[in-house]
Amino acid sequence: MSDSIYPDLCGTTAVVTGGAKGIGESCVRALVHEGVRVAILDLDAEAGEKLAGSLGDGAHVYTIDVSNSAQVSEAFAQVAGDLGPPTLLVNNAGICVYGTVTETSEQEWDRVIGVNLKSQFLCAKEVVPHMEATGHGAIVNVASVQSFMSQARVAAYSASKTGILGLTRAIAVDHAPKIRCNAVCPGTVDTPMLADAIKESPDPQAVLQECHDMHLTGRIAKPEEIANLVLFLLSDKAAFVTGQAYRIDGGLGVEIAGSKRDE
Repeated sequence: MSDSIYPDLCGTTAVVTGGAKGIGESCVRALVHEGVRVAILDLDAEAGEKLAGSLGDGAHVYTIDVSNSAQVSEAFAQVAGDLGPPTLLVNNAGICVYGTVTETSEQEWDRVIGVNLKSQFLCAKEVVPHMEATGHGAIVNVASVQSFMSQARVAAYSASKTGILGLTRAIAVDHAPKIRCNAVCPGTVDTPMLADAIKESPDPQAVLQECHDMHLTGRIAKPEEIANLVLFLLSDKAAFVTGQAYRIDGGLGVEIAGSKRDE
């Protein structure tokens, strides 16, 4: 495309998990803009079809549970047949369940680990052979600022996001030099998942303001800001970058607790 930032991505095939909404949606839109054929893997068929419909022939929806190995395997086979072998993967699907280790049920634990961490293993397992066959590939795993720190009552979520960093390093080491793998670690982002979380509080607006205030930037992130970093890491502009975890968190956690900034 004439206004392309990453011309090397044009004509390639990408898979984006959890691509129907939030960060995933922004990644899909940005990739299609660069001329990439994008497979959206998401459980929300309605949202996925709506997004794909708005993007023309650039995006295709595969409605699956990304924590289910059989469904993932079948989806990647379909993607390769429909769009060509995928050489780009954005492992973005994620959920959050609130609770301490004593409050979290085994079923909830397994579901969070399954969607957030196991799915990234399953998708990498399926995409790596395609990348190796074509001689190149790039993977971006979406982790979290909570890969480095934790808020209260997110035991399963924090554990899953921390595990992503280890998986990212392992993929980078095992499949170099043909395949690069990096992680992005967002702070609070304006997504449907955030909206669903705060609406459960007695004062959602106050909670949202707290989310803005805890970042040095004085605001939460826009999904497209995360997508900007993801595309850079997928592109040849990041050809010498692999095995790394990048915090894109508005400075969350940098300031010493209890300190006061001058207004």
